[in-house]
Amino acid sequence: MKIGIIGGGAAGFFSAIQAKENYPDAEVVILEKSQKLLSKVKISGGGRCNVTNGCTSIAELSKAYPRGEKKLKKVFGEFYTQDTIKWFEDRNVPLVTQEDNCVFPVSQDSQTIIDCFVNETERLGIQIEIGRMVQQLIPEENKIKILFRGNELVHEFDKVIVATGGSPKKEGLAWLEKLGHKIETPVPSLFTFNMPHESVTELMGIVVEKTLTSIQGTKLKSDGPLLITHWGMSGPSVLKLSAFGARILAEAGYKAKLQVNWVNVQSYETVMEELKNITKTAPQKQMQNYRAYLLPERLWHFLLQKIDIPLTKKWNDMGKKDLNKLCNILTNDVYSVEGKTTFKEEFVTCGGVSLESINFATMESKAVPNLYFAGEVMDVDGITGGYNFQAAWTTGFIAGKLK
Repeated sequence: MKIGIIGGGAAGFFSAIQAKENYPDAEVVILEKSQKLLSKVKISGGGRCNVTNGCTSIAELSKAYPRGEKKLKKVFGEFYTQDTIKWFEDRNVPLVTQEDNCVFPVSQDSQTIIDCFVNETERLGIQIEIGRMVQQLIPEENKIKILFRGNELVHEFDKVIVATGGSPKKEGLAWLEKLGHKIETPVPSLFTFNMPHESVTELMGIVVEKTLTSIQGTKLKSDGPLLITHWGMSGPSVLKLSAFGARILAEAGYKAKLQVNWVNVQSYETVMEELKNITKTAPQKQMQNYRAYLLPERLWHFLLQKIDIPLTKKWNDMGKKDLNKLCNILTNDVYSVEGKTTFKEEFVTCGGVSLESINFATMESKAVPNLYFAGEVMDVDGITGGYNFQAAWTTGFIAGKLK
């Protein structure tokens, strides 16, 4: 049997390794269009490679996927985070789980993961061909022919796994659409918010560890750390919003009103009680010197100035109107979003081959027998934290069974 893997990225390598281990006598070939292999693995996690997440609950794990949650929940039982950790450690790649549940190699170097994959392909005798840009797939009886762009070379396979990763444009998936697959138009996911007209950017570098965020006029809500950058806002709280709101924000031209609750307390009344309590326990303290909820000093001063409360004002002199303004900005601060920036170099797309076109139990195409899918080429994506790689490992594991 001859098995072709289109794509030399995370899902491609993992599905190739699984296929070869499941069918030791098969000829397995990885076909990569560029001159570089595993390029996204190399840059992920700031060059450290966040291989998976430490979450051990499949129900919780599946909630990290704006697209594909229900389907992944059904298949995580076959291969999920704990299986990933064991897989790498069985191959002499020790991993470490951080406090935020992100899992990295102990080496803190993505090259460790790349070396592991390359060593496995060499050990198993998997062939790798670079510079192979697929132009067309031609199903013929029980075979699939692959035509490559720029030359007359044609490969013929018994089974083919498509693991080309996310495509930024629908045209990049036209060759799969021609075969009868439904394509969900790709739009960016996992991006930071640009705020060119907001002076909050002067506070770049400040992190507030626990925030609540939402997009006005939608049901989109998020929580977690928020990072103020020189162009706007980032951090897990914002990145989650961008992932779950990928289509909504794209349709709005990336213009929106971001609501920020800086104190991570939903109840306005609870926050008001806390502020009133400060007026009693620290009445002579100046506003600038006694920060509610121990917010970062620069942010606290910024918020006070934003609502015209003098920094030298004493807590005891805060009237009802001032307390209301302060409570409102702490729980419901608003910023204008005008544009986006890709999160680091980690390009993630919402969209791809529709899950309606795939038998998710096997990852086989419903349109073309013997054609399988793995990874982000499908309409599956997760939030930041190792979830996208986990989806690649799980779908690659299942696709590699070639059932």
